[in-house]
Amino acid sequence: MPPVSLPHDREVTPDLAREHGLTDDEYARVCEILGRTPTYTELGVYSVMWSEHCSYKNSIAILKTLPRDGENLLAAAGDENAGLVDIGDGLAVAFKIESHNHPSAVEPYQGAATGVGGIQRDIFTMGARPIASLNSLRFGSLDNPRVRFLFDGVVRGIGGYGNSFGVPTVAGEVVFDPAYEGNPLVNAMSVGIVKVGETVSATAAGVGNPVYIVGSSTGRDGIHGATFASEEISEESEAKRPSVQVGDPFTEKLLLEASLEAIKTGAVVGMQDMGAAGITCSSSEMSEKGGVGMDLQLDRTPQRETGMTPYELLLSESQERMLVVVEKGREAEVEAVFEKWDLHAVQIGEVTDTERVRVFWNGDLVVDVPAESLVLGGGAPVYHRETSRPTYLDATQSADLGALADLTGETAGDALVKLMGSPNVASKRWVFEQYDHEVRTNTVSGPGPTDAAVVRLKGTGTDGGPERGLAMKTDCNGRYVYLNPRRGGRIAVAEAARNVVCAGGRPLAVTNCLNFGNPYKPEVYWQFTEAVGGMGDACRAFDTPVTGGNVSFYNENPDGAIFPTPTIGMVGLVEDVERDTTTAAFVAPGDVLLLVSPAGWWQTGGIEASEYLHHVHGQTAGDAPHLDLGEEKAVQAAVLDAIRAGRVRSAHDVSDGGLAVCLAESAVFAGLGADVALPETGARLDAILFGEAQSRVVLSVAPDDAEAVRALAEAAGAQALPIGTVTDGPLRVSVGASHVLEVSVDALRRPYETAIPEAMGEAVAAV
Repeated sequence: MPPVSLPHDREVTPDLAREHGLTDDEYARVCEILGRTPTYTELGVYSVMWSEHCSYKNSIAILKTLPRDGENLLAAAGDENAGLVDIGDGLAVAFKIESHNHPSAVEPYQGAATGVGGIQRDIFTMGARPIASLNSLRFGSLDNPRVRFLFDGVVRGIGGYGNSFGVPTVAGEVVFDPAYEGNPLVNAMSVGIVKVGETVSATAAGVGNPVYIVGSSTGRDGIHGATFASEEISEESEAKRPSVQVGDPFTEKLLLEASLEAIKTGAVVGMQDMGAAGITCSSSEMSEKGGVGMDLQLDRTPQRETGMTPYELLLSESQERMLVVVEKGREAEVEAVFEKWDLHAVQIGEVTDTERVRVFWNGDLVVDVPAESLVLGGGAPVYHRETSRPTYLDATQSADLGALADLTGETAGDALVKLMGSPNVASKRWVFEQYDHEVRTNTVSGPGPTDAAVVRLKGTGTDGGPERGLAMKTDCNGRYVYLNPRRGGRIAVAEAARNVVCAGGRPLAVTNCLNFGNPYKPEVYWQFTEAVGGMGDACRAFDTPVTGGNVSFYNENPDGAIFPTPTIGMVGLVEDVERDTTTAAFVAPGDVLLLVSPAGWWQTGGIEASEYLHHVHGQTAGDAPHLDLGEEKAVQAAVLDAIRAGRVRSAHDVSDGGLAVCLAESAVFAGLGADVALPETGARLDAILFGEAQSRVVLSVAPDDAEAVRALAEAAGAQALPIGTVTDGPLRVSVGASHVLEVSVDALRRPYETAIPEAMGEAVAAV
C-alpha cells in the first residue's frame, strides 16, 4: 500500500521541494523513482540525503580521481565510517577528519563540541578505541570582536567535549585571515586503534535480524542540519540555530564503552553512527551497502520531546545515537550491555529482503523508498560542474613584489620580532592549554614544540622489541591554495608528511577535509578540481593513499568565499618511540645545525605567498612556493633515515615565516640561541630569511654525527648544509660576510607567547 499522509503533513508541491533545497529536476527525479508524488516525510528524507553534505553530488566524480588503494588499507575509501590501515603487530589504525563549519559559525561552542563528538563515533562504531583527537581551525582577524567570540567559543567547545570524553587532544593548527571572516572552519579529526579482524562494518545483513536504536533519546535538535550545511551562511543563518546539535560528552563516553563491549559479544552484525540526517542516513546507507531493506517502527524510538512527528524523528541529528543490527536470537546479550551502561537499546525494526526502507508510524506506512535511491554512489544525483580559472589570479600572479623595499641589517631583527607576534606564527598555548592532551598517559609528544604529535601504542614492543607509536598532524596553507590551487594542494600533503617525518614517523595514509565555497560558481569549482588534483599528485608521490574524509562546500559569507582549504590529516608510524620521537626544540649548545634541502633551494625562493608578505606588507600575492615532489621525497627520506639512525637531536621544518622563524621557534622552545651563517646567494635578504621555499628541514645534531647525517642526506638525493651551531646566547644570523640579525631569545619569546592572549584581552605576565 502507498504511504499515508498524516494530519501534520503538508501538501507536497514543486515550490515546497525548492524550499527543501531540491531543484526542479531533482524533484521530478524523486517522483519518477517513486512513481508518485512523495509524502511530506519522504520529501524531507530525499532533501537531506540528496543535500551536498550527504550525497557529495557535486564532488564525488572529482574525489574518485584520488589514489584510494594501498597494500596496507583494510577498508576502501568511503566504504566504512573511517579509514582503516594495517600497522603491524595485529593492529590497525582507524582515522578520519570532518567539518562542522556552519554550526560553529552560528553556535560556536555546541558546533565545535558536536563536531568532536561526531568524529569520535565514526571511530568507535568500527570497534576501534579512540586514542587521540586533532583539529584544524580557521578564523578571521582577531581585531574583530565577533571573531574573538567565535574563536573563544570554538576552543571552549572542543575542550569541553574532548576533555569530558577522555581522549587527548594532541595536535592541530589555528590560522587567522580576513578570508575566513564570518565563516570559520572547524575541522575535527580522531584516531583510534583496533585489533585486525575485530572491526564491525556499517552494514545491514541477515533478513529478519532486529534493528536497534541505542544511546540517547531523540529530540528536535539538528533537524535539517545536513541541508543547513549545504547552503551559504547569510544573515538568516542565526535563525537556524535549531539546526545546531547539542552534545553530551558524558553520555558519549558511556556509548563508547557500551558499543565496544557489545561488539565483543559477537552479536553485532552492523553498526553506524547517526550523524548527518540521523536515522534516515544510517538506515538507508546500511541497507544499501548490504543489499537489503529495513522496516522501521518509528513510534518506538525513545523521544525526549513530546509530539514529535515522523518527519522530525527521521531528520533529527540528536547526538550520541547509533543504529545497530543484531543477530536474531541474541537480542538479550546486546540489550544487557546497554542496560549495564544505563543507555537505551530499543528494537525499532528488522532487516528485510525488499531493498527498501519502509517506515511505519503507529501501524501506518509513512515512508516507502528504495534504499539505493538515497545514497552516495547509488541513486543520488552526480554532477560535473562548470569550471573557470579565477580572474583574480591574473592580478595576484603578476604582482611586482620586487618593488617592495628589501630588508637590511638594521631592519631584519625588527621584522623577525614582528613576525613572531603574528597570530599565525605565535604560540597557540592559549588554545591547547584548554585541552587535556595527557589523558590515557600515551602522549609522547603533544602540542607545543613539535611538528607532529606522537602517541604511544601500549602493548607493542613485545619479545624485547621497541615500543611503537603513531605520529599525526593536520595541515594546510589556504593562502597557497588560493594563489595556486594545484600546487597548494600538493604542498598541503607534502607539509603534513614533512611534519610527520620530523616527529620520527613514516607517513602511511591521509584523510582530508575539503573546505571550499559555492560549487555552482565556476571559479570555486575550478579551485576545487585543481586542488584535489594536486593532492592526488602528492599522495601518489608519497604512497599515502586517501582513506576517506569530508567535503564542505558553501563556505561563504556576504563578502565572498573563504580561501580554498583542503585540510590534510596525516598519520605515520613511529617504529621506536624512545629512539625516534623528535621535537623541534634545540637540545644543547655546541650542536651543529644542518639545513636539509634540495641543492640550490634559494634559486626557487622569494617572498611571494609568505606570512612575511601578508603580515609585514599586508599583501597576499604572487604564486605559491616552488615544490618539486621528487626533491621533497628525497628530503623526507634523508631526515627519517637520520632520525632512525639515532643521529638527530631536533628537527623542525621550514614553513610559515621561513628559515628565520624556524630557527627562532626552535630557540624559544629550548631557551637556547644559535649562531647561523648562510651563504651569499644574491637573493633578497627578506627572501633568504622569510621566504617559504618548500622541502627544507633544520636539524640539530651532535658534532660527531654531522658528517654521518650529511652522508645519509646525499645518499637519499638531498643535501645537508651546515649553517651554524646552537649556543646559549642570542639568535645571530649572517649572510656571506654581512651580519644581518641579532635578537635575544627573550625578545623573540615575548611576542610569540603573548600575541594571542593579549588579542583575546587577557593580561599576560612577563615571559
